[in-house]
Parts: sequence; structure tokens; C-alpha cells
Amino acid sequence: MYANIIIDISHEMVDRPFQYRIPPCLEGEIQVGSQVQIPFGAGNHLRRGYVVDLTEQAEFDIQKIKDIAGVAVHGVTAQTRLIRLAWWLKERYGSTMNQALKTVLPVKQKVKQKQARFIRRLWTREQVLEAADEAARKHYGARERLLRALAESDEIPCQVAVNQMNVAMASIKPLAEKGVIALESEIVARTPRIRGDLKNKTVELNDEQRAAAEDFARRYDQGIRETALVCGVTGSGKTEVYMEMIAHVLKAGRQVIVLIPEIALTYQTVLRFYRRFGSQVSLINSRMSPGERYDQFERAKSGEVRIMIGPRSALFTPFPDLGLIIMDEEHETAYKSELSPRYHAREVAVYLGEMCRASVVLGSATPSLEAYTRALEGKWRLYRLTQRAKKDSRMARVHVIDLRQELREGNKSMFSRALLSAMEERLKAGQQTMLFMNRRGYASFVSCRSCGEAVKCPHCDVTLTLHFGQKLVCHYCGYETKNPDRCPVCSSPYIAGFGTGTQKVEEMTKKMFPKARVLRMDMDTTSKKGGHEEILSAFGEGKADILIGTQMIVKGHDFPKVTLVGVLAADLSLYTSDFRCGERTFQLLTQAAGRAGRGELSGDVVIQTYNPEHYSIACAASQDYEAFYRQEMVYRDLLHYPPGFQLLAVMASCRSQETLGQAMADLSQWARQASGARGPGSGEVEMIGPAQATIYKVNDIYRKILYLKQENYDILIQLKSFMEQQRQNAWWHQQVMIQYDFA
Repeated sequence: MYANIIIDISHEMVDRPFQYRIPPCLEGEIQVGSQVQIPFGAGNHLRRGYVVDLTEQAEFDIQKIKDIAGVAVHGVTAQTRLIRLAWWLKERYGSTMNQALKTVLPVKQKVKQKQARFIRRLWTREQVLEAADEAARKHYGARERLLRALAESDEIPCQVAVNQMNVAMASIKPLAEKGVIALESEIVARTPRIRGDLKNKTVELNDEQRAAAEDFARRYDQGIRETALVCGVTGSGKTEVYMEMIAHVLKAGRQVIVLIPEIALTYQTVLRFYRRFGSQVSLINSRMSPGERYDQFERAKSGEVRIMIGPRSALFTPFPDLGLIIMDEEHETAYKSELSPRYHAREVAVYLGEMCRASVVLGSATPSLEAYTRALEGKWRLYRLTQRAKKDSRMARVHVIDLRQELREGNKSMFSRALLSAMEERLKAGQQTMLFMNRRGYASFVSCRSCGEAVKCPHCDVTLTLHFGQKLVCHYCGYETKNPDRCPVCSSPYIAGFGTGTQKVEEMTKKMFPKARVLRMDMDTTSKKGGHEEILSAFGEGKADILIGTQMIVKGHDFPKVTLVGVLAADLSLYTSDFRCGERTFQLLTQAAGRAGRGELSGDVVIQTYNPEHYSIACAASQDYEAFYRQEMVYRDLLHYPPGFQLLAVMASCRSQETLGQAMADLSQWARQASGARGPGSGEVEMIGPAQATIYKVNDIYRKILYLKQENYDILIQLKSFMEQQRQNAWWHQQVMIQYDFA
């Protein structure tokens, strides 16, 4: 038998399988997914590798094929499907195999297990008390304290003895040598703590919720494994439907993965699932230590937990019998990886579901156009939830404020008069308000009023953002500097910040409402571990009147006392250089509007904008997804954008502008050679560019981009593979980094 093995070296030259012979002594131990030790290269240095295939056919001269040295013992054994999934990611998204492996194996190295040590009493209580009296006569104070404590308790944690009783190990070991005590240890799982009210609250499903859950269960029992989209208005109780589906799958003895887009949503989501399913639930996210992540994956493999909740990396939980994948808020951009392989969790979830014979359920109040189109075409099953789950909960009233009119009438504040009045009413009534500003910092940029120059990052083609404390920060590379007193270009003293961020909103809110309790939630205030949970739990417990934040506050949270949501600048996401900017704006505004009036009290939403006529804003104000979908699809079809057409972005980056230019010229030529691409509307594959990226320089690295459009996804994958092959022979291939991104 022979094994095809991927070598654990991140280098393009070895990014292919190598064949090794399986010696007879290892034949029973090696399977697809095993980690093995193999001799590699001229020096036969032992390397770690992953078995991706077993075969009886030798692909090379038998005399030249080396034997596998052994099975790797220090490492998490890779599951067969995760290795297959890594190979699929590599082929589909154009990464190296090792990049794909590091994606699907988030904890690749074995992490040292955490142990708890205990001191256990072996002598009788009377004997221990006699030993304590003797220690007192000899003035062994620490030993006496420990012995008297052991007389009252059979067992004491070492941590308590050392930290609280001030007993050093030097005082403990002699007692162990005499047989008075025994030092014991046990492995402790680093399990994340679930805080909050854990009492299960019985929820009665309405007719729409029950119909969706029962239809899913019936089809699941019939052996139908499919992808379904739950399209429900904000507050329609999608989570309750998910939990009914999960309960059905758990009864069948299978496991479930629940994806949420951001860590900010973890707190409330996990709490709701834990109330229903108890210790069967675990979670994973990027803020956890490697040890915590390792322990959660080990618990999943052993069957100790059966539901894993987390962001896109939770997809790779090594459950032995995965039966259901749920992807909440499937429209969120956080599901798209920014690192190679640039996969979308939605596509990976569907492929993983097919591989495991598992169902996939996507949910959103504002589905992505790709998901909704597939559901309308009948490729995916569609469940609609058209009303809010709570009988006494109505959709919030939405008020669109034209900031141009506010300015004409003399209001130069960032708060419209309608919003200020509504905030005052909520404070008097003891209700809560959320203010949404999708930009952090104190000011958008700092500019000179004399020469007009803005203060830019020396390493990136972006302006620096002013933060509280007169600190200028680049949100791309992290560069920081002090806010200058004079213009660096013309030395003018007339230099100031322009625009608004969450920090400035917080300052202005506190000035206008000095008695209000204000919390701010953005990347700056949630950078520490547990930051999201701390802020959200404080707001949920009523310890603040106003919560100010970026988009992380408007996604999926449920606060019954919130009766007002203010969107301070609805246009911020409307004019970005992204063909999805209209879709993003509609989704953000609809999600923001859905945070108000989720309890017994009615809610109001104030949307401030300079463009109230735009269909994204108008449709969000009326909560009309169908109207938005129809209008947006006209634009997409006209310009050949997804979902009708498929779009491949080929992004190249290099420290040398000249080398980058040559690389992009070659890539364009190969694309034409392989496809006959001749520009928009003129060929089988449309090609746009190459052109400079929106931000040309980031961290002293220059970036260019080439767009390829085609109706057939498979043709673009073939194009990508052809460019990858050609690149291997180019003189610049080690100097230029190439990333392939299917939009």
C-alpha cells in the first residue's frame, strides 16, 4: 500500500502530494487524515505530513519511493473529512495546501493539557490533629495551618493551599513523603464559563415557526438532506426555529454546528442555546487561548458536547457524525475570510453538508442576493416568517430625517432635532436608546484649512483617524502618532479634525445628556478578552441608558427596554467602492431598525441621511425586502454582477511597483490566452483591469487587481488554475503574492 502525503511545509514548491510506501508494521494504523513522520529531501530530514489518499498503485519508480517513518504522536489526528475539505478549499480558492490545512485545523499542534492538583488526607482526623500539635511545638507554622485544614476537609486544592493559606510546596512535600497526605492531579477541560440567567424559558411557537420546524423534521426523517433558507423579519423568532431543528437532529444521535458572524453575538446566542440544551453546548472564537480552543475540539471529538457555536472557524469542529449546520445572519460579511484561502463560510457549509450527509439551514431577515436567488429558483428550500414572534411586539416606526433640510434650518449638530427629542423622552421614561455610527474614532481625518492637505499614514494610502487623546491611528497597518499642532506640509496652525466617529458621538452625547449613563462599543472598547460580553451584559442589565457603537451593536441583539435606535449617518456605507454597497446599506439599516421595540413597548427608529430618496434607504425604512431585491437585481443584471454573473478578483501585491506591474501584465495575458477575454460584453469572459486597488499602498506594499466575470463558476475556477500553473514559471513568482477572491 502507498500513501499520498502533503508535507507540512508552507512553500509553493512542495504544495502537492508526495507518495510514500506504507511499511507492513504501520498498515493498520494509517488512514486518510493521519499525521505521519516521513523522510523528506536529499537529507531525509523527518517532516510531518498529512495522508490525503491511500492506493495500491505506485505512481513512480518503486525503488525511489521511501517508507513512512511512523505515525505522528504529538498532534491532533486530522479527521478524514477535514483533509478532504482542505483539498477542496485549495482547488476552489487558489491557496496552498498548507494554508488550507491551517484553516481547517485551527489547533494543529497538541496543546499541553491543563491539570488541577489536590492534596488528599491519608491519615485519620485524629492522627492529623496530633501531627498539627507537633508542628506547632516545632514552630512549623505553614505545616500546622495545612494539617488543621486537612483535619476539617479530606481534600484541598493545591492552589488554595499555596495562594490562600500561604503554604509553600517545601512544606507540603515532607508530609507526602511520610504518607500523611497524597498529591494527586486530574485533567481539567478549559471550558468557557456561561454567565447569566440559565433558567430555561418555555416559548410557544407561532403557526409560521411551527410549520417551518415540522417541515424540516419531516423531510429530515425522510432522509432528505438539503440547504434551506429561513427568511424572517427581525424579531420573527428564527432562533426558536433553529432550536426546534437542533432538538430533532440531536434525537437522531447526530451533532450540530451553529455559526454566528461575530464574537459580539456570542453572549446572547450562547445563553439562549445553553438554557435549552445545557452542557451539550460549547463555543469557540478567536479570543480564546489555543488551550481553550484545543479543549473544545477535544470535547467535540469525544462526544462530550454536541452543539458547537462560533464564527466561521467553528465550521471545522471535528464532530464524528455531523447532522446539521445552522448559519445565522448568513448575509454578514464576517463570513468571508480575508486571508488565503479566501473562502465564504456559506459555500463551505453547503459542501461540508453534502460531504457529511447533513442539512444546512441559513437564516436572515435580509438574505444575501445570492442566497435568496437560489431559494427563489428552487435550488434551496425557502421558509418565510412574516410576523414577529411575540404577539405584543410590533415592527418599529421608522422616521427618515433629511440632514440637508436640518442644515437649511440652522441645525449644524450631528443630532437631528427629532432624534434629540426622542432621546429626551426615553431618558425621562427610563427606557434605553442605541446610537449607530459605523465609524470608530473621534474624527474621520485631520486636515489643514490653509493648504487643504490631510494627514496621511506614511505606510498606506489612507488618512489617519483621530482618536480621543489627540492620537492619530491608521486602521490598516496600526501606525500611531501624535496629532500635530501645525500642518506637516505648510506649517499652518489651522489644522483640525473633520468627520465623526463613535468616540466623538460619545463625547457629544455626554455633553447634551450629562445625567445619562453612556456605554460605547467598538473595536477600541472590546479589544480585551470578554470585552463584548462585559458591555452587552451591562446594557442588558439596565446599567446604561444609551449604547453607542459601530455595526456590532445592530446585529442580532435582543434588549426589551430598547425603544429607540438612532442611525446617525446612513450614507457612510452607501458610497463605498463595492458593488454591494447598496445591499450592505439596506441590511445594516434594516438590522438596526430591528433592534427597537422587541419587548412590550413600541419602538422608533430615526434614520439620518443626506439621500433619503435612495432605494436602499427607502426600502429599509419601509422594511420591504422584496422591493429592494427587485430593484437591486436590475442593477446587478445590467452590469453583470453576482448573483447572475460570477466574479473573480485576482489581487497581486508586492513591495516593488515595477515587479507588480510586470506580474499583472502577465496575469492579464494568461487570462486572455485561456479564455479569449476581450472586455465587457465582448467575449466569453469579461475582463476589467488590471488597475490599482482602492487603497493602492498598505504597510509599504503596493496592490493591483484584475476582475474576471463569467456566468459559469467552473470556467472561472479553470482560469484560476491555469494562471496558477503559468505563474510557477514566471521570474517574479516568489516576489509577488497572488490572492484569488470569488466575490
